[in-house]
Amino acid sequence: MFDVDAIRRDFPLLNQQTNGKPLVYLDSAASSQKPLAVLDAVDACYREYYANVHRGIYDLSEKSSDEYEKARKKIARFINAASWRELIFTRNATEALNLVAYSWGLENLRAGDTILVSDMEHHANLVPWQQVARKTGATLTIFPTTVGGLVDMEAYKRLLNPSVKLVAFTLMSNVLGTITPAKEMIALAHEVGAVVVADGAQSVPHLPTDVQALDCDFMAFSGHKMLAPSGIGALWGRKSLLNEMPPFLTGGDMIKEVHYDYSEWNQLPWKFEAGTPAIAQAIGMGAAVDYLNNLGMAAIRRHEIELTTYALDRLSRVEGVNILGPLDPAQRGGAIAFTFGDIHPHDLASMLNADNVAIRAGHHCAQPLHDKLNISASARASFYIYNKPEEVDQLVVSLNAARKVFAI
Repeated sequence: MFDVDAIRRDFPLLNQQTNGKPLVYLDSAASSQKPLAVLDAVDACYREYYANVHRGIYDLSEKSSDEYEKARKKIARFINAASWRELIFTRNATEALNLVAYSWGLENLRAGDTILVSDMEHHANLVPWQQVARKTGATLTIFPTTVGGLVDMEAYKRLLNPSVKLVAFTLMSNVLGTITPAKEMIALAHEVGAVVVADGAQSVPHLPTDVQALDCDFMAFSGHKMLAPSGIGALWGRKSLLNEMPPFLTGGDMIKEVHYDYSEWNQLPWKFEAGTPAIAQAIGMGAAVDYLNNLGMAAIRRHEIELTTYALDRLSRVEGVNILGPLDPAQRGGAIAFTFGDIHPHDLASMLNADNVAIRAGHHCAQPLHDKLNISASARASFYIYNKPEEVDQLVVSLNAARKVFAI
């Protein structure tokens, strides 16, 4: 059984109250909380063996380097990478996507080429491609979602042609919750010779992930959304592509040799890891992977389907609530964005905060999608391993109280 009460005991931050009201944390799509195992791993690094990695010929540095590289190998196995050398540490998914855009995109795209991106992307998987298109002369084309929030596969297929050199899309929308049919989309993109960049920031923490089975070319994800500290993320890429790409940043540790008139780059993955890395954070991300593996990603997914099913049912019964995205829990993750009559999401979030219910409000770094939906912002409740039905009930109670205050 998935024992949520036992899991919650691993998260000290959740055991707090404000004005006698327990915290209901419903913003894990933005950033997850951290279990004791992760906090302890980071603490042990700083207390017991912290030193710079790959540089010191002394015990502390060798221990630190060993733990840092162990974490890389754990994370590579977690997504079933063919080699740990394909796993590059970055600050977050945003930096990972920018790395691909500026290192692969600027080197390989040119006028006459097409970059194909979905209309529900986080800004991190849209703005870099806007910049690359402007710098290279390539054309940025947007493919749509349906009214129900699913990928419009017929439109996607029509837009695929030999001019499409890169396709970028999310594996799970942070607004609509939509789980994209990634494997089919990737196969279709490869048929026209396109490279595929997948944004796994929302999916990797919640779904079993196998980059070899997906057959994408790059995938970005963040540690802070999967129980790890902030300031650490990862890019997975095909070794053949990574080997051909120039460094994104230059300086220390990413070099093999430096002379006054030329330099030679280090081997993978360090070619893309300039300067002192986020050592303790990477070790914390490795501990987060251990924690998730212990629970089992399939079990996590089952728990979230059950909780999302319950939440969709309860929220749909609140007068004035309009849920964005697919209503089938099998087609979506545990992030539920919604509007609530004419209450501005910021006002709603402020009212819910009085009940110690934490939700997100705004355009969730997906402003073009909100423009398409003809709304300025939305509220979003998002769930993870430590959430339970009673918290959904409290959300509904607080929403009904807000409805009375705003007379909707």
